[in-house]
Formats: sequence, structure tokens, C-alpha cells
Amino acid sequence: MKTVYKTFTITLFLIISVWGNSVFAQSNHGYAVDMLKGEGNVNGIKLAYQYHAPSLQNLVGDARFYFETSVNMWQYRHGDNSQSNLVLAMSPVLQFPAFSFHNTPFYIEAGIGVSLIDETKFAGKNISTHYQFEDRIGLVADFGHTNVALRVIHYSNAGFKAPNPGLNFLTLSVARRF
Repeated sequence: MKTVYKTFTITLFLIISVWGNSVFAQSNHGYAVDMLKGEGNVNGIKLAYQYHAPSLQNLVGDARFYFETSVNMWQYRHGDNSQSNLVLAMSPVLQFPAFSFHNTPFYIEAGIGVSLIDETKFAGKNISTHYQFEDRIGLVADFGHTNVALRVIHYSNAGFKAPNPGLNFLTLSVARRF
């Protein structure tokens, strides 16, 4: 089952991320597919819808802004034990220009949103509440129609209820505009 899950995740990630440029015209709407690697034996996939509000672009210098709504599917495996978790999240995200490398602009990305997590006991942790904050920071390469990002995402309830160990993920994301 572990091999099937991994194969499905990688295949879905690749199919969606390389869907041809000719299918989409540049718009304010987009999608992202993230592969997630969590602490220990946690892996996952995140499917997101992004809205790039035109009126909110360049409010702070050359910063870009978008809203992201996502569904996360996490899988934990330890020995013969297996557990899944479903997460719904919404985050406002800011991207600030950082540098350019071989004519490719790079952005530093940051955002704090909210999430609803199905299981509060997951991967050997008790995270106390179904409602968690979703914090992110990352580096984004902008290839025009496609962005590729490496992010760290942290889920926690900000200390509203103990215990609050949090969950951390490293993600590789491919995003495209419709």
C-alpha cells in the first residue's frame, strides 16, 4: 500500500505540474500541487486553488499577493501502523522580490492562514485542536506561467490550548495560472 500511495502521489504531482502551457492563458486564477515531507514518517500532497487579486498587487513596492485555499492529504507510517489526515486550509500569501538568477526572478514568500485538521492525534502527537494556524515561508522561482517553490509550512494552534507541539513540513510546489 505504501508503494501505491507514493506512486500515486508522484504521478499526480508530475501530471498536474507539467500540463502544457497552451492549455492555459494567463489569468488571476491558478492552482498548485505540493509534495509534502513532514517530520518522521509523514508524507503528503496538497492541492490548492490560488486567486491573485489584481487590486492587491504591488501594494507594498513590487510585492505580489494571493489567496490560497487548499486540501491536504497526509499519510503517516510507522512499522505496521498507518494513519491518514485530511486538512482544509486558507491563507493570504505575500511574495517579495529577492533576486534574479539567469533571468529568472526569485521571490521570498510568507503567509499566515487558518486550517481545519480532521484528526487531532496524528503521527504520535496530540495537537489538541482541529483549528490550527498555517504559517509558511519559502523561496519561489517564477518561470512565467509556472512557479516552483520550496517552502517550510508549520501548523500550530498558537498556544490557545495545550499541548501544542505543532507539525512541520518541507514542501516542493509547482503552481500555474489558468
